[in-house]
Amino acid sequence: QVQLVESGGGLVQPGGSLRLSCAASGFTFRSYFMFWYRQAPGKERELVARIGEFGVSTNHADSVKGRFTISRDNKQNMVYLQMNSLKPEDTADYYCAAGTRWNRLPEYWGKGIQVTVSS
Repeated sequence: QVQLVESGGGLVQPGGSLRLSCAASGFTFRSYFMFWYRQAPGKERELVARIGEFGVSTNHADSVKGRFTISRDNKQNMVYLQMNSLKPEDTADYYCAAGTRWNRLPEYWGKGIQVTVSS
């Protein structure tokens, strides 16, 4: 049974940092691309970042480039999203996802975790 469980969300002030974690199980983690998506209220889902199987290739949305960093640990079956210099517009539900194709919607999704940036 595939499971993706996000943690590390919460309320943070503008300019602050959070680190999201995603624990993966039930599939061969090292063979999958990993993704972070987000969806703010009333907005479309947005791809935030993605990472290749070996953690070498990464891609970040322009809206978060230079502030967010995706990484993975294939020994621990974990993927992370380090979020710095957070802005109110980063407020959203964040989802961890796993897929076999770089440019297609992932096959597996976590339930999501809320991040709120507010003073």
